[in-house]
Amino acid sequence: MRCWYDFHIHTALSPCGDNDMTPNNIVNMAKIKGLDAIAVTDHNSVKNAKAVMEAGTLIGLTVIPGMEIETSEEIHVVALFPHIDCAVYAGDEVAKHLPPAKNRPDIFGEQLIMDKEDNVVGCEEQMLITATDLDIFEVFKLVKSAGGVAYPAHVDRHSYSVLSNLGFIPPELDTKFIEISKNVTDVNQYVSNKNLEKYNLIFSSDAHYLWDISEKIHGFDVEQPSVEKIIDFFK
Repeated sequence: MRCWYDFHIHTALSPCGDNDMTPNNIVNMAKIKGLDAIAVTDHNSVKNAKAVMEAGTLIGLTVIPGMEIETSEEIHVVALFPHIDCAVYAGDEVAKHLPPAKNRPDIFGEQLIMDKEDNVVGCEEQMLITATDLDIFEVFKLVKSAGGVAYPAHVDRHSYSVLSNLGFIPPELDTKFIEISKNVTDVNQYVSNKNLEKYNLIFSSDAHYLWDISEKIHGFDVEQPSVEKIIDFFK
């Protein structure tokens, strides 16, 4: 079947995410837009993933637990996991590699932890919107050890992307996929100019606001849109 997706969505846990990015708001907006599967990819944390998954289950929407990890080179990497326990393990490991700095909500925004009913149950004090001390290869190794898959995020952007920060995608990087942002108007020309033909393309919103969540535009064929089958597709 065709699976319509958006695999890069931030919740109110990300300090740059709007406080209206609650579990139920996200899954219901995704459902309204006709999506079958989404991924929660907050900055360097998975602490809202379970709540969004539970909210998604209630309305029949597949939610993949994920994370947007920032490498020591300040490259953003999307990580997707087959189970919440795998995601929590990876999140705990990433937390160990963040600098010991507290978030400044007045500067960066709040980092809200929520339950499946959109209640705020806590605030993450560790600053999430920063680089870990893990290089890109170490991030990919960590994600793989947790049973997940990883690929470079928004490679076309002028900051926080593998192309902007390294100038190329290391050929030994263990990925068949790259993410292209909605800023690219002529995808074929961009891929050709950057010699990216060997990679499969993922188009996601990087939504920080509800209205940014993708429409029913990008999809792929999968036996069923379950978390396990989608992860298998990437593998």
